[in-house]
Amino acid sequence: MLVEVAGVRVPIGRAAEAARTVCVEYADDALYHHSVRSYFFGAAWAEARGLDFDRELFFVAAMLHDLALTPPFDSHTLAFEEAGGHLARVFTAGLGWPTERRDRVADLIVLHMRDDIAPEVDVESRLLQVGTSADVSGTGLEAFGISFTDTLVSAYPRLGFARSFVRLFQDQAERKPGCAASELAAGEWAERTLSHPLDQG
Repeated sequence: MLVEVAGVRVPIGRAAEAARTVCVEYADDALYHHSVRSYFFGAAWAEARGLDFDRELFFVAAMLHDLALTPPFDSHTLAFEEAGGHLARVFTAGLGWPTERRDRVADLIVLHMRDDIAPEVDVESRLLQVGTSADVSGTGLEAFGISFTDTLVSAYPRLGFARSFVRLFQDQAERKPGCAASELAAGEWAERTLSHPLDQG
């Protein structure tokens, strides 16, 4: 794994490497690359604004945030972000994280599918929202320079991510009416995602 992209670094340590390993093992390449790009988008956004954030916490959340969309962790009763929060709590218990920190990583994953959170209220949650939104639908992509996005996509190609991700959300919507993914799939989200600027040209 690259430890730096366009000057933005990833955390080094047991928790980060374990989260990355789990993501690689359970997500396909497109979903894994999305998780990594989400981290870099969020971290770059924070650094450009001089925001201090918990890099390890954010990275672990980014690596785990979509794993409940994969068959081994999919829940037939819970929205994927809620199931993902539970997965993160179990994963970080194995790392020996205290309860408060385990709750934090679960909250980040749940809240990335909720209304925008101001960075002064919860900076790491906002970063996961920023990172995933930029990478999935292109929302807020204008905040990043072309040099940064080109370097990021070169390091972690999209690999048909938009189409496969839309299918995952449509599946969630069909099986779990009323979940956040269902609400997005019912609107113009899929069209925006499939026409992501980084997939054009």
